[in-house]
Amino acid sequence: MSKKTRTKSSKPSPKSRKTSARKPAAAKTSNKAPGKAARRSSTASAKKPAAKVARKAAKTAAKTTVRKPEQPAKTTSAKASHKPTSKQLIKSNLSDATKPLSATKPAPGTPLVEGAMAPPFSLPRDGGGSVSLADHAGKKLVLFFYPRADTPGCTREAIDFTRLNSAFADEGAAVLGVSADTVKAQESFRTKHQLSVPLISDEQHEMLEAYGAWGEKSMYGRNFMGIIRTTVLIGTDGRIAKIWRNVRVDGHADEVLDAVRAL
Repeated sequence: MSKKTRTKSSKPSPKSRKTSARKPAAAKTSNKAPGKAARRSSTASAKKPAAKVARKAAKTAAKTTVRKPEQPAKTTSAKASHKPTSKQLIKSNLSDATKPLSATKPAPGTPLVEGAMAPPFSLPRDGGGSVSLADHAGKKLVLFFYPRADTPGCTREAIDFTRLNSAFADEGAAVLGVSADTVKAQESFRTKHQLSVPLISDEQHEMLEAYGAWGEKSMYGRNFMGIIRTTVLIGTDGRIAKIWRNVRVDGHADEVLDAVRAL
């Protein structure tokens, strides 16, 4: 083989040069492609957490905006409902504690004392007209206070005093029945049981309170204000000679008559 032939064969052909020259370009392309893909994937991955964070922040903000108005409303309502009430209770308790006894209304049913002057009265009676303490000045007077007209106990008591009315008159004593019933009710009571003793109507409880016959009572576990069955004997001097409280009806009229005779 000649030298010319060797030299030609050893020289690279133009095709091979082009091919070898393009290879680096291909390498560049291959190197660039992964870089772009990495950037896109990193951008996409960065966008996803950002979107989640944004959504969470939006939800938190929405919850906060909804809850915020409720807390002040509860606080203000609690303050408004408790503070004035406590002040009012304190003021009322202080005023009750510092109120003088003389300013309070005296309790009803204050008992009389034997030997004291009989409280004056003037009240309507059955059949019309009125009866007063002055009408019986210088005489003995028996006042029997009964809870209610035409009830069993009151009926027996009124009948017993009617039965002994003439005996009381012989001893110079008058007998009067007193209750809070109306005049009309007293008249019906008198007519029904043929009572001979006058019956006084004290609807305002003035005489009942003055003679200690109005006070607190208890029945079937219930407390209430009412007439306490009481009898008062007034002497010729206008003073209280004897008082019977919480009277038991049976035999009571006879006991009072004995006291009148001993006076």
